[in-house]
Amino acid sequence: MRKSFLTIYVGAGLIALQAMAAHASDQDEALADYTLEQLSNVVVTSVSRQETRLANAPASVYVITGSDIARSGAAALPEALRLAPNLQVARRDASGYAISARGFSTTLSNKMLVLIDGRSVYSPLFSGVFWESQDVTLSDVERIEVISGPGGTVWGANAVNGVINIITKSARDTQGGLLNAGAGTYQRGGAVRYGGQLGEGSWYRAYAKVTYDEDAMDPARGHAQVGWRRSQAGFRIDSEGQGRTVTVSGDVYDGRFGQARAGDIVTAGANLLGRVTRQLDRGGELKVQAYIDQTRRDQPAAAQRLSTFDLEVQHALPIGQRHHLAWGGGYRYSLDRMTNGPQLIFIPAERHLQWSNLFVQDEVAITTALRATVGVKLEHNVYSGSETMPSLRLAWNATPASMLWAGASRAVRAPARIDRDVMQLAPGRTSGPPWAVAGGPDFDSESARVLELGYRAQFDSKLSWSATAFASHYDGLRTLEPGTGQGALFQNLGKGRVRGIELWGAWQPLPSWRLSAGGVVQDVEFSLKPGSSDLARQTSLASNDPHSYWSVKSSHDLPGNLRADLSLRHVGQLPNPVVPAYTELDARLAWPASGRVELALVGRNLLHSTHAEFGDARTRQVFARSVMLTAAVRF
Repeated sequence: MRKSFLTIYVGAGLIALQAMAAHASDQDEALADYTLEQLSNVVVTSVSRQETRLANAPASVYVITGSDIARSGAAALPEALRLAPNLQVARRDASGYAISARGFSTTLSNKMLVLIDGRSVYSPLFSGVFWESQDVTLSDVERIEVISGPGGTVWGANAVNGVINIITKSARDTQGGLLNAGAGTYQRGGAVRYGGQLGEGSWYRAYAKVTYDEDAMDPARGHAQVGWRRSQAGFRIDSEGQGRTVTVSGDVYDGRFGQARAGDIVTAGANLLGRVTRQLDRGGELKVQAYIDQTRRDQPAAAQRLSTFDLEVQHALPIGQRHHLAWGGGYRYSLDRMTNGPQLIFIPAERHLQWSNLFVQDEVAITTALRATVGVKLEHNVYSGSETMPSLRLAWNATPASMLWAGASRAVRAPARIDRDVMQLAPGRTSGPPWAVAGGPDFDSESARVLELGYRAQFDSKLSWSATAFASHYDGLRTLEPGTGQGALFQNLGKGRVRGIELWGAWQPLPSWRLSAGGVVQDVEFSLKPGSSDLARQTSLASNDPHSYWSVKSSHDLPGNLRADLSLRHVGQLPNPVVPAYTELDARLAWPASGRVELALVGRNLLHSTHAEFGDARTRQVFARSVMLTAAVRF
């Protein structure tokens, strides 16, 4: 009870401070790393694999800056992703999340491509991301580029509904030491990072972090807490000179994640990445990147050992005055070894997986104000063979500060092991066949045809906004069909249509005060092809999407060198299984005690004692109001 009163008091106090500070002097220190005008000039790379000003990017792209993350008080990567208004982030339990864009929200979401410094964290087990296994030191993040919509032309299969590209700072920009520590109602942890110079034009940093979290509750068990522990360490080296940049980075991690009704999940892994970028004559650029990744995941249902090697080459060059061509290719090899559980079995238990691709994209300046981007990617995988992903985009700069754009694309979600190789025993059986559920031997790729129309404008230094309308048509969606003597099989007898509008904007009435808001309204429809008797709705394989969700944020530099941030978010009701709509408030009040020390008080979920975000009412967990005190010390 005392905690509840404390959090209400803190939340109310922050709101009052925000209101009073609206009349503060306009001589306060600049709000963030970037003004709104400077943000429109931020260079993004995820749209076309080339550097493009955000204001000129013909896609629905939102950039989360490092300053945004710091001011939000986010302690984990998925919580930082809540800052993107074009993402739906739903927390399943203490460590698991359903993160998606434009529908298809499940804890096994398989239509978003996620990159960390160019390294794909896609799992060939289900074509998605195990979010509990992904972490970065958030203070080292330069920006997160979030694209909602297809990116398959340059990124390949599985970039169907979006791309999340997490880009960390160069080691050159993280010199010296930084210690972050925090403790609160349910969470505690810390991180230390140190950077230095290796020689002329070369820098390094190394870090280590550990986090403990217990802020999920299981109502069916008397609100017993279910938590997790994770530790990670790594390094990065950057070298620049003579028209060439070299990056080498690596991480190691392990974690243990509790489950309310099953044994713990244990994960561990390591990765090593190298990238060389060379500037060529006449404005060309050659980039070569390779990485190796080892992951281990043990859980009661099954255990996985995954080894991956990835190589890609990209060449960009201007041709004449009107064309800018980018082309390249890549190869990925994975050895996936499963240790089958008592009921979940993969046949074969060991798979050698290979993917290869070629892509080409040309940006054509038709006039000084009108540009066209035409591209295609050819990709080959061991399951469905060759896939073709074309794209056409037009961009018209109606004025120097506004752009109208349109896009038409085809994207593909290639089969994964869970589609082809998984077998599940019926309760009470110890061997098979017959199986209760079996992978479909003929399961093919899912595809999407997407049309988009967008507008982006920077009216002056104080106001900017972006709007995108989209219509996506999906074919060959996964269904679970009754089999003959074999239980149920995965097949491609589903189709769908998702239509909606994404809208966000920012207003900076004072140099010290910024307001931003954004939201999505969408209509998600699924239907079956003739002959389908889909059982997926009964086995939680289908998505569960709200009709709308929105957020409003306020960031304010207050007198006395205080910084106050509020974030109000609303998520509409989820239909099946039903999860009630909820509205929550997060708040952060920070005080730079000196040039080297900053203290902050962070409040989460301040409007309600608990709320649920995802899952069936019988098994889902809820998340409670919490307070956390953090400290950052530079040395």
